[in-house]
Amino acid sequence: MILGVDVGGTFTDLILLDDEGQVSIHKLLTSARDPSVAILQGIADLEAGPEATVVHGATVATNALLERRGARSALVTTTGFGDVLEIGRQTRSKLYGLQPSRPAPLVPACWRFELPERVDRHGAVLIPLETEATDAVVQQLLAAGIESVAVCFLFSFANPTHEQLVRERILALGGRAAPLVSLSSDLLPEYREYERASTTVINAYVAPLVSRYLTNLAEGLGGRRLRIMQSNGGAISAEAARTQAARTALSGPAGGVVGSFELARLAGLDQIITFDMGGTSTDVSLCPGRVQETSEGAIADLPLRLPIIDIHTVGAGGGSIAHLDAGGALRVGPESAGSDPGPVCYGRSEARDITVTDANLMLGRLHASRFLGGRMQLDLARAGARMQDLARKLGVSVEAAAWGVIRVANSNMERAIRTISIERGYDPREFALVAFGGAGPLHACELASALHIPRVLIPPHPGVLSALGMVLADAVKDSSQTVMLPASETGGAILRRRFARLFERARSELRAEGFGDREIVILPALDMRYVGQSYELRVDIDLEGETEKHVRAFHELHRQRFSHASEAEPVEIVNLRVKAVGRTAKPHFSYRDPGSSHTEAPRVGSKAVHFAEPDLPHAARPVRSALYERERLEPGNVIAGPAVLFQLDTTTVIPPGWSATVDGWGNLVVEQV
Repeated sequence: MILGVDVGGTFTDLILLDDEGQVSIHKLLTSARDPSVAILQGIADLEAGPEATVVHGATVATNALLERRGARSALVTTTGFGDVLEIGRQTRSKLYGLQPSRPAPLVPACWRFELPERVDRHGAVLIPLETEATDAVVQQLLAAGIESVAVCFLFSFANPTHEQLVRERILALGGRAAPLVSLSSDLLPEYREYERASTTVINAYVAPLVSRYLTNLAEGLGGRRLRIMQSNGGAISAEAARTQAARTALSGPAGGVVGSFELARLAGLDQIITFDMGGTSTDVSLCPGRVQETSEGAIADLPLRLPIIDIHTVGAGGGSIAHLDAGGALRVGPESAGSDPGPVCYGRSEARDITVTDANLMLGRLHASRFLGGRMQLDLARAGARMQDLARKLGVSVEAAAWGVIRVANSNMERAIRTISIERGYDPREFALVAFGGAGPLHACELASALHIPRVLIPPHPGVLSALGMVLADAVKDSSQTVMLPASETGGAILRRRFARLFERARSELRAEGFGDREIVILPALDMRYVGQSYELRVDIDLEGETEKHVRAFHELHRQRFSHASEAEPVEIVNLRVKAVGRTAKPHFSYRDPGSSHTEAPRVGSKAVHFAEPDLPHAARPVRSALYERERLEPGNVIAGPAVLFQLDTTTVIPPGWSATVDGWGNLVVEQV
């Protein structure tokens, strides 16, 4: 028995798979002050037994960074590099901004300490680190009441002994009151001192909070085994997450990509764009036959150079707030109403701001008495009154104001999909859109139409798909090492020797979590670039092949990404990367043959729903639409738009000109006719 838990900004989603393959799902409002409250309530509601394994997408690290409420943290670094967090890369996020600004460092200047030490890029010690100087800094840390320390020395990726000495002295002098210690050589043994320092500081900043949260949650779980989802799409033990908390920063969206790719693969689709619209944000990812990763992510505008699934996020969700900017233009997001107070239609007296959910309700796309499977009644009158205020400011009707909110939100999400597809050399017309999240199926077909995506796949339980992805996730350990080797002088035998230590470390970590050698798969990769470039591309490799093969693969990848390749230029191997996968037992999904005949699905009623005018997409008109209950559908059923489908975890809208078929896996396959 395994339970997946995804804590979102508005709802906490749970999915329970028992040993017989039976699925139970649950959604309840997130408890903002303590997410574990909703988790434990959901476990009790689902009656998950003590033998259940819980896989949890933690948001503690994300929220701590966004809200700047992490631990009291310090940075210990090489003399002369105390301001590395301030200096950064001197890049400007807004090229033409007249007054550029950057977020303040997580560690203020008074808690950044320098030590006289130096190793060179090959790891040779130039200036030894003296114990006396180290102890003096440690005493200052303890006197300042520091909870967590990030240690990041220059070139420590080549020789970590100085960082390890600092940790030893902190633990020796601090005793039981010693702060947590994060070493850059453990977390990210790669070059680029700014990104390495930023990542290590992020880990130090959130680790105490994550550790306390997981300790409290584990006590509430009553002995149930707990695993934590990582940003790379794999799970780790709760103990590992306590010390490497930065790896959990984007775990919720990662679960959605893992789950959607697996269900799409079962349905015969491997070229997909995932579209996860929740209550607070929308996350999109392009999967061209595989789940793509990157190590150049950021959170709260701070570099986080750890392997993460390549996900692009925009502040557009069901709870995104509609407002007028200084010029009187309608904007939607990125601010969200969250779960407390939530959208106006949730009925809380303190809710004042119109959201995307309110607009969908006003346009008939949501049904006031069928939200959350009828367990939550929406307040249409309150939403209408507040929408009237917005309409008055815009000088339009209530319906036109609501349609404007939907169009602006759709535009934000459409731009996000263009960013991960067209701007990276991919044609969205060659992909299927997999829609999930609590609000994804409401908007998917209109986005697909705007981008000429021919097919939309809506899984059986789209509102809890991120939680399902956590159930499906393998255990994953990522490790890396900077090497800076000229490809022309690095044969296959040299690479195999260089990888051997990373392989053994990865295997030992998975063995420690209970995986046998037959369950472990090791996937090597190289970060490569043309000599003189300041960026790299990751190339998946087969270590049995020679380096020339890897170089050719790099040229092709560079050509695909940037439309050109310089095959006469020398190539450099920058980093070795290893992904170690511990294969976990997967739930069984049953297939029911839909047969050759397609029958119309049983309706449960009809109502007026607003859709775009055929020749005037900026305007909407009411269209009589059929209503369906998703759980009553059978494989082979066909639904012609316009239609609205209700289920516990989401509502699906099928516009005019679209048709949906239920496949053998229970997915809705929606296509334009």
